[in-house]
Amino acid sequence: MKAAIVYHFFPHYRAGVLRELLRSTEHEYWFVGDARSTDDTVKPWAIENPARFILAPCREFLRPLLLQRGLCQLGWRRDLDAVVYLGNPYFLSTWLSAVLARLTGKRVLFWTHGWTRTESGLKAALRNCFYKLAHGLLLYGHSAKTAGLNKGFAADRLYVIYNSLDYEAQKRARDRVEPSALAQVRSELFPEKAPILICSARLTSNCRFDLLLEAMAQLRAGNHRVNLLLVGDGPERGDLEAHARRLGLPVRFFGACYDEEILARLTMAAHVTVSPGKVGLTAIQSLAFGTPVITHNNFEAQGPEWEAIKAGVTGDFFQEGDAADLARVIQQWTLRAEPDASARAAAHSVIERFYNPAFQRRAIDRAIRGAGADDLFWMKESQNA
Repeated sequence: MKAAIVYHFFPHYRAGVLRELLRSTEHEYWFVGDARSTDDTVKPWAIENPARFILAPCREFLRPLLLQRGLCQLGWRRDLDAVVYLGNPYFLSTWLSAVLARLTGKRVLFWTHGWTRTESGLKAALRNCFYKLAHGLLLYGHSAKTAGLNKGFAADRLYVIYNSLDYEAQKRARDRVEPSALAQVRSELFPEKAPILICSARLTSNCRFDLLLEAMAQLRAGNHRVNLLLVGDGPERGDLEAHARRLGLPVRFFGACYDEEILARLTMAAHVTVSPGKVGLTAIQSLAFGTPVITHNNFEAQGPEWEAIKAGVTGDFFQEGDAADLARVIQQWTLRAEPDASARAAAHSVIERFYNPAFQRRAIDRAIRGAGADDLFWMKESQNA
């Protein structure tokens, strides 16, 4: 089948799965979107096969509402068998394009987070109405599927495809890191020998790094010292640097980094990733490098990637907004002299089973051809991975 993947723009972190789709032997995938980023904080993907790219420029108004030129013509096209839209109900052009695509006999799918929190009233009704335009939804996690079932959607319309980064590049980088190199990285980052916490994310207020600093101060007061490495930049950096100085805490602000070789060394040198606010692809990146993840336990305020964290195995959860409980969980994961080998193996396993581009491509291929969203398939896939 010939299928179009429609995004407002293709972000750089989608490179792995988009490359996999281009390599698919089951379907011919085309990409439709703007050539420029609609978000100044996110780099666009450098289109690797321009011959398979269709330009559809975007225009935002009354944000988050967005119009996208060319989607109506796309819906009418007779040479497409299926269209996968980014399932955002605020993208107004998608509504009409999806209707036209269905009227012309195309299979329509929405690639979406789905239901991530409890909604009611008009907003909930509009979301459900929007999702019903599609033959099926490509969801990031099982919590969204359960919510969809509770909303009355049929199970065979709800495909769980998870999320991923460029796992091939991450694995190559991970495999090149020698244990001796990690000891060197730790000594270069911090003069004091103590367990390292890391988080690779934009430094925004939603990340709640202020809470992490408070937890570190509490740990130090109890004579349990840890170092913190923040990889990323953002509007909160200045305030966080000042707050860390006031508390006298060992915090290294590394800045933004997109180099997998460097990210592998930094992440593997840490005992644990701590994301005190919402966690998303940060968790997938960390687990790919074998480093467990700590985040909060209010799953309605989380990204769907929290499902990759198994408490006590690939990370842990603390009471949302509670610095003392965060300190308690951090202490549990940093009492060992070195990161736990079994935790590293479990982290690699969950990525290799589900959260990787190859799995996503197989799941999307299946949804395109209209196979039922049978969870037994997912179980079989995990065993074959």
